[in-house]
Amino acid sequence: MMKFVRAALAGAGLLLVASCASMVTGGPLIRPGEPVGAIDVYNGSPQTVTAVLISACSASTYGLNRLPEGVVIRPGQSYRFTVSAGCWDIMAGHGITDGYASANRRIQVHANQVTAWGVR
Repeated sequence: MMKFVRAALAGAGLLLVASCASMVTGGPLIRPGEPVGAIDVYNGSPQTVTAVLISACSASTYGLNRLPEGVVIRPGQSYRFTVSAGCWDIMAGHGITDGYASANRRIQVHANQVTAWGVR
């Protein structure tokens, strides 16, 4: 009986951690079995974008930086994220050493289409 209780508590703990991870990270960009589209983040500002946070609209936070380690978006450049079709909240920012500026927006991504969004 005690083994069963321990297994049940361990399983409940894993579910709790998994749900918290989704809240902290903003959830997966691609959800299994769903059609995908893309978000092109264009940097129209004079500063280098060092962080792009993307989360499902249903998530409670923007989550973590989605740019791969060492990747930035320089002025005039863009970076494409493949995501499941649906509603996404996106925030991008720059200025780690000289203050921090950001822009954010809620966008709708359609299957097999690219949705462009620019930082000014």
